[in-house]
Amino acid sequence: MTIVKQKNRYKLISCPRQRMDPRVMPVTGELPQQRLDLCQPLFGTRGQEYVEYRKIPVSIAHNAGVRFDPDWNGRPAVITSMLGENNELCSVHGRYLHQTGSQDKMFTIGPGGGILNVGDAFHADPLIIVEGLFDALSLAVCGYASLATIGRQAPWLPGVCKDRHVILAFDGNKPGESHVDFYREFLNGATIHRLTPPGHCKDWNTALVKRGSGIVEQWLRNNIHQPRKENLVAI
Repeated sequence: MTIVKQKNRYKLISCPRQRMDPRVMPVTGELPQQRLDLCQPLFGTRGQEYVEYRKIPVSIAHNAGVRFDPDWNGRPAVITSMLGENNELCSVHGRYLHQTGSQDKMFTIGPGGGILNVGDAFHADPLIIVEGLFDALSLAVCGYASLATIGRQAPWLPGVCKDRHVILAFDGNKPGESHVDFYREFLNGATIHRLTPPGHCKDWNTALVKRGSGIVEQWLRNNIHQPRKENLVAI
């Protein structure tokens, strides 16, 4: 649960279930910055192969701060920084290149309180918020900046969003709608709209892979700058 201040009163709202991330790397005890210092640029690594497999040009991923770690808590991963309100490092998030059975797809270390900013979304109008790293990278391919929550909370985000137009572009499924319900209350000082990925695609990277950047870019352009009521919904 999270307490949100609304016009001199406080309201208790339900938030999406979150994991408690370890503050340091297990076994080695490295802090987020120490681990980040050990990572490699994507170029020429399996990390480049992975982002390109997901239809993200390596230059876009690199410019977004994505790097490669061949041993991110035991497996190769692409990693990125989650930053605080003053651009300070809060956490390092990793997306594994592969997983089998019950293995996790992602692993994050750090005290939390940060968010992933791709393309300087803080100064974009409207401000778009998505769920995952590859959602944000997919929008970047189409020329749109966004913030990715990675399923975490940044307590200072309502201040950044106050009096702004914010588009909640979370996944088009029940967990995505749960995030929308939470952020609709959490960002109570913003003008909020909901935007789903095109067609029958669960998320933005699925849309990019299945439909191509041209279709996704047109969908974004039509529904952000020329809203269609059935796709861009005021909440």
